[in-house]
Order: sequence, then C-alpha cells, then structure tokens
Amino acid sequence: MKYYVDLHIHSALSPCADDDMTPNNIVNMAMLKGLDIISVTDHNSAENLEAVIKCGKKTGILVIPGMEIETREEVHVVCFFPSLNSALKMQHEVYKALPSIKNRSDIFGNQLIFDEQDNVVSSLERMLITATNITIEEVNKKVKELGGVMVPAHVDRESYSILSNLGMIPEEFKFRYLEVSRFCNIKTFLQKYPNLSHYKFIISSDAHNLGSILERESEIELEEKSVSCFIEHLSCSL
Repeated sequence: MKYYVDLHIHSALSPCADDDMTPNNIVNMAMLKGLDIISVTDHNSAENLEAVIKCGKKTGILVIPGMEIETREEVHVVCFFPSLNSALKMQHEVYKALPSIKNRSDIFGNQLIFDEQDNVVSSLERMLITATNITIEEVNKKVKELGGVMVPAHVDRESYSILSNLGMIPEEFKFRYLEVSRFCNIKTFLQKYPNLSHYKFIISSDAHNLGSILERESEIELEEKSVSCFIEHLSCSL
C-alpha cells in the first residue's frame, strides 16, 4: 500500500526548532496535512520520542522512532529504530560521544523535553547541535545491531551531507534509500550525480516549524503500516 510520509521532523528538543514544535502540535499538523507515517528525528537525542509516539497512537499516525545523528565527519544521518527502547540505547551511545558543552539557549535556542500533554518536563542543558565522536561507519554498525537502519540525510545539500563532506557514498554501506530535501529536483540532482541513479530517494521536510511539515508529497510503498515493515523495507539492500 501507498503511505504518505515525512521522515525528518524536529521537535523543540532541537534548539534550532521552534518552541511550538511540541508532540501534539507535530502529530496534529501531520494529521491535518494527510500524512500516514512520520518520524521525529531530533539532533543527537531521542528524549521526546516517547511523547510523540503516544500522541501518534491517539490519532492513527504511525511514528517511527528516529534520530538525526551528526557523525565525527560532520555528516548528518537519519536513523530509524524498531522500538523506543532501541532508540534510547542509541541515545546512550551518542551521549557518551557528545562533547560536554552547555547549550546557550539565548544563542542557539531551547532544548525542551515534553510529556504527551505538551507539558515541558525539563530542558536539556547539554548542547545537541554538534558533531559526535562516532564515525559514520560506527553509527551504521551500531544502528544495525539495534535492528534499525541508517539513511544519509539531505544528500543534495552543500553542507552536513555525505556527498559534501565525504565526496562519495561508500558502496559497503549498501544503502537502499538516500534522503533529499523537499525542494530538490531529483532529475537535476541525478544529472549531477549519475552514479547515484540506482538508489531510491526519500523526500523529507527537515521541518523546524509546523508549517514546514510536508503535505502529501512524499510516499512510500509498504505491505502494511507498521514499524517493522518500514524498517525491513528500508533495510533491503540494492
């Protein structure tokens, strides 16, 4: 079946996101826009996943546990997990590899943690928008060990992407999908990178505000609307 998705959304835990990117606001906006499946992929953290997943269950929106990790090479990758528990295990590894720098909310923005009623339960003091000390190979290996899948984020951008920073996509990763930003013209992109024509592409919003969440413009074919089916589909090698 065809499902409409937005698989790269930031909550207000990401300091660069608006403070009204709360669990209920994100899920309700996704519902208003006619989406079936979303993933909240905050920078180097999964603190708001539990609340978003609970909100999704109330509306019928499937929430894939996710996280956007910045590797040692300053490459952004979106990682999807089979369960909240596995995402939190990855968070533990990421936190160990994050530099101990305090967030300056007056400069970078707040890092808010919510419950499922959108109450702010705490604010994360450790700065999230920085590179971890984990290589892209190590992230890929650990995510796979946890039953998840890693997808290179916004590969069409000129910064923080696997192409801009590494200059190539190593074949040993055996990715099936690459993520591109919402305004990427895939035909033009492939004219520049014809060697990437064998990949499938996910269009995501990388939304940091409610209005940027995708309409019904990005779709994926799954046998059923479930986290396990989603992970299996993205994990299949080319």
